[in-house]
Amino acid sequence: MTTANTNISPEDMIGNYLRDFMVGIEQNRECFLGFPTALDIDSRELSAVSSLFLNNIGDPYVSTRFAMHTKAIEQEVIAFFAKLFRATENDYWGYVTSGSTECNLFALYMARQKFPEATVYYSAAAHYSIPKNIHILAMKGVAVPTLPSGEMNYAELERLVRKQPGKPVIVIATIGTTMTEAKDNVKKIVETLQAAKVPEYYIHADAALAGPYAALLRPRHSFDFADGADSLNISGHKFFGSPMPSGVIIVRKEHRERLQASSNYTGSIDTTISGSRNGHTVLFLWYAIHTWGVQGIRKRAQESQKLAHYAHLQLQKIGWDTWRCPGALTVMLASPPEELIVKWQLATADGWSHIICMPGVTESKVDRFVADLAKSKQRG
Repeated sequence: MTTANTNISPEDMIGNYLRDFMVGIEQNRECFLGFPTALDIDSRELSAVSSLFLNNIGDPYVSTRFAMHTKAIEQEVIAFFAKLFRATENDYWGYVTSGSTECNLFALYMARQKFPEATVYYSAAAHYSIPKNIHILAMKGVAVPTLPSGEMNYAELERLVRKQPGKPVIVIATIGTTMTEAKDNVKKIVETLQAAKVPEYYIHADAALAGPYAALLRPRHSFDFADGADSLNISGHKFFGSPMPSGVIIVRKEHRERLQASSNYTGSIDTTISGSRNGHTVLFLWYAIHTWGVQGIRKRAQESQKLAHYAHLQLQKIGWDTWRCPGALTVMLASPPEELIVKWQLATADGWSHIICMPGVTESKVDRFVADLAKSKQRG
């Protein structure tokens, strides 16, 4: 924003800039297909609280002298997800984070507290925050090769953990990989570790992308606490469409109790990574949960699956190289020309791109995208 024109008041200049900014964002929404953000929730009802300062500093279950927070609502949000992911009642703890990178950092921190010398095994298709956080925490990490779909290769996991017999291990399961939406199977990981005679282990399920709908669709994928996970996270700005990045981390209570909590001038203890935490993201998650409810969330997931099936068929009809993991909202396609990658904001790697049929994506948007591809194919 420039202030070169002195004939325009600061108020008008700000207004003009914001109007132009909104026009640009709305135009970008019309060609938004390549990243996992739901666009179907209208949260303007919460605009009245947007100017309030809300800081959920410290532990969400511990009161503080700082009174402008949403901790009671945060506890409700955590309880909703704990039940969704089949945590044992009264045997869980969690908090709302800045996003799943922080969630993964916290989970690895918990795992390191339990097994300080353990090696971390993670899928080669895991989110980039996993090796980054392993480096931050000075832990040892090993990338496990994947199957062609992007799912972890369990035979390779067993081969690798057998190289360190008698030692505890930490495993990160990815529930919805970045490119293909492949889902690692926590039960299979448990069986693999038991077959390899691993004495003790910690399993974290990074369910940032697919967790919310994998819990509701049938057949239900194996990834949550009932399947053997010690901790689990989701992103709030993906399937739930929060207008600002957020995440939710939930851990078995025994891991939280192992932490050395820091008391401070706020009157609360702090068991979180970030300390000061955004109280507004909690409100958006609470709003989404109560707007849709479990049945509404399930319906959104089912409709997104149907749309992904439709998109896959439309790509096949024009002869475009495409494939899709079973039940995924993600459709893989051979990368189109660069101008279409830019126009449709497509995540792209190794000659492949993808579209993600998140809630808010429509058949007409898919049709426009496929029409662009068909035209580019005709031009050769």
